[in-house]
Amino acid sequence: MSAYFLAKTEPSVYSIDRFAEDKSTTWDGVRTPQAVSAIRRMKPGDRVFVYHSGGRSAVVGLAEVTADAQPDPKDPKSWMADMRYLMHLDPPTTLAEIKSSGLFADWTLVRQSRLSTMEAPAAFVKWLRGRYPKTKI
Repeated sequence: MSAYFLAKTEPSVYSIDRFAEDKSTTWDGVRTPQAVSAIRRMKPGDRVFVYHSGGRSAVVGLAEVTADAQPDPKDPKSWMADMRYLMHLDPPTTLAEIKSSGLFADWTLVRQSRLSTMEAPAAFVKWLRGRYPKTKI
């Protein structure tokens, strides 16, 4: 069974549209110990919700991990994960919608919004599947 994660990016730095064009990427630059821990747990086949932070913060797409996470050779405090683009989520699911659902008050995204990479709880995955019933989340 695949695990689910959420990874944040500023759209001006690396947008979901750019990811779709590139088809794959190496997710790097993560240094916070909690976020590095999340990346280290990523395995091939795991799914990653791509989240645009800043401005209108929202879950905008879905990716799949394609290789075991590995140390970043450019930064000994960082790890990285290879991912391939799967899809845009249209319309995006905003942080305001996530908060207003009242279902995820204990999730790191809501409690510690500055953390860049984290696990996504099963309840969130189920909730998103309900919002996008015609997609394979």
